[in-house]
Amino acid sequence: MAAEGILSIQSHVAYGHVGNCAAVFPLQRMGYEVWAVNTVQFSNHTGYGVWKGHANSVEQIREILAGVEERGAFGRTRAVVSGYLGDPRLGDAVLETVAKIRAARPGALYACDPVMGDVGRGFFVRPGIPEFFRDHAVPAADIVTPNAFELAYLAGRSIDSLDDALAAAAAVRATGPSLVVVTSLELPGAAEEILVLADTPEGSWLVRTPKLPLAVNGTGDATTALVLGNRLATENIPQVLQRSVSAMYELVRRTHENGSREIELVAAQAAYQDPPRLFEVERVR
Repeated sequence: MAAEGILSIQSHVAYGHVGNCAAVFPLQRMGYEVWAVNTVQFSNHTGYGVWKGHANSVEQIREILAGVEERGAFGRTRAVVSGYLGDPRLGDAVLETVAKIRAARPGALYACDPVMGDVGRGFFVRPGIPEFFRDHAVPAADIVTPNAFELAYLAGRSIDSLDDALAAAAAVRATGPSLVVVTSLELPGAAEEILVLADTPEGSWLVRTPKLPLAVNGTGDATTALVLGNRLATENIPQVLQRSVSAMYELVRRTHENGSREIELVAAQAAYQDPPRLFEVERVR
């Protein structure tokens, strides 16, 4: 019997770990088959300021997706994951694919990382992308993983406290997703911590980890992959949150310890299935 898998539609770089190069390996290490559709083929991520390569056209990506569908993979797809979108038309192609997969495989999940911007940087995507995420992609998703800046935009409100974050996550969840995982949440009174919040109709949970002094690319892509992989393994959301955040902390810790400009994705691989330190989960609603 042919294997089931996850369809990951994201960017690709030859050097380093962002997009599919940050998401595919953790999912494979967790035991999942992954079918990667690369939206760009770059030498390295754009955080370096210079790069080589090109973006695939929407037509090329549609053609690749059609070929994957012809192999019968859509009926064996357990989940779709998407991240950065360079063009709203690509977003349309992603959502069309999600609809086809749900028709072929009822119950398939769609995990959307609504990459738009960050605190201190503001929006860094093309015009039309934030609106596409807010009005189309997020309502179509089962799982969304915004950072604090993206959550504030999606909910249309500022976030200055845990109560604000809970209200914003509930507002986003009301548009469609059943699980909202808020990453990189920094709140007053917790300057030395990074908080990750998981909000569902049944309750909300929080995990706190020490804040490490580094800024690298690809952490959001890896986090979304870990959340999806753990969610496919169990419906126990506190466990999903704990294992995902604990594995991600080990990845960031190793990256900081080694002074790396790129996340230490391979060095931390054992943590994806068995995090060496499990952080406490706190129920907040």
